[in-house]
Amino acid sequence: MRISCMQESLARGLSIVGRAVSTRSSLPVLLNVLMTTDNGRLKLSATNLEIGINCWVGAQVEQEGAITVPARILADLVNSLPPERIDMQLNARTNTLNLRCGRQEANIKGLDAQDFPPLIIIPDDETPVEVNAGTFFQMIDQVAFAAAQDENRPILTGVLAEIREDTLTLAAADGYRLSVRKEPIVSDARQSSVVIPARALQELRRVAIADDQPVSMLISRNRNQAFFHLDDVDVISQLVEGNFPDYRALVPTHHNTEVTLSTTDFLSAVRVAFIFARDASNMTRLQIVPDEGDGPGKVVVTATSSEHGDNVSEIDATVKGAQMEIAFNARFLIDVLQAINTPLVSFSTRDASSPGVFRPVNGPTFEHVLMPMHIGR
Repeated sequence: MRISCMQESLARGLSIVGRAVSTRSSLPVLLNVLMTTDNGRLKLSATNLEIGINCWVGAQVEQEGAITVPARILADLVNSLPPERIDMQLNARTNTLNLRCGRQEANIKGLDAQDFPPLIIIPDDETPVEVNAGTFFQMIDQVAFAAAQDENRPILTGVLAEIREDTLTLAAADGYRLSVRKEPIVSDARQSSVVIPARALQELRRVAIADDQPVSMLISRNRNQAFFHLDDVDVISQLVEGNFPDYRALVPTHHNTEVTLSTTDFLSAVRVAFIFARDASNMTRLQIVPDEGDGPGKVVVTATSSEHGDNVSEIDATVKGAQMEIAFNARFLIDVLQAINTPLVSFSTRDASSPGVFRPVNGPTFEHVLMPMHIGR
């Protein structure tokens, strides 16, 4: 193998695939990045056997070849080189990669490319679902944070991806909250319902360069892998086995109180309350006061720390229903309010012991269900 490429391009490609490199593995090759020539370009690949990433880098290929080299050493080296052309040549007999850049030269010992686990290529006979990258990334931002972090219930560490007729739905839950985002699509892809690890979707979100390109999503026929293709980048993920809870049954259909208020003001008030709520299991109380004849309704956000003090914030709101008080985890409130990117947010509930449902006003089809906390008297 004999190739040349610019330092900036190679550094960017290594930073992308580096997110899939295994940090600890009994297989030394999983600590490496695979470098192969592919149709006049340099292809970089990495995998931890759960997530795999391919990235193509513009290069001048003089001789075809392939090698795997330690990802961390290669990335550290390339990031330390000047922004000039890097010439690379492989000694196939010793599996040593020689790099020259300006007046610097290095040799990195690697492992045979045949030892690297194969990354499945998207089948040509499958029909992918294509979604605008900006839209799909927004869907990920509004859903993935609600997935469970612990492994006690593996199915909840994933995000349900459901394709039904002309709609793509993403849903995630951790037992305390549920996020559901739907988006209309135009595709001939077959209907499917799979669970993708939340981490895989978050990594896809991080490696993307532009929001104006399409994202192609495809589920393999044997239902064990999901493929995502962007310009010059592929992300391949194993699926989570099991049955995801019926999210439709978890979204309340009736409410007695509905509140509409400024998303920014609500988020600001909860962030201040969180300073004091941290000492009280993150509990933040919302006192909902209906509209009065001489003024608007309001939401009073309070939090109390027995050691450090308390906080009270008032926000003007449009309130339909009876006066009530309900409490939520402040951190969970911040998460959902950060995910809502419309000026106004609506919040509805039946009573203080029932889930609250948060929705953007005049925004996409997004629902977030949040379980309340018990208010001790």
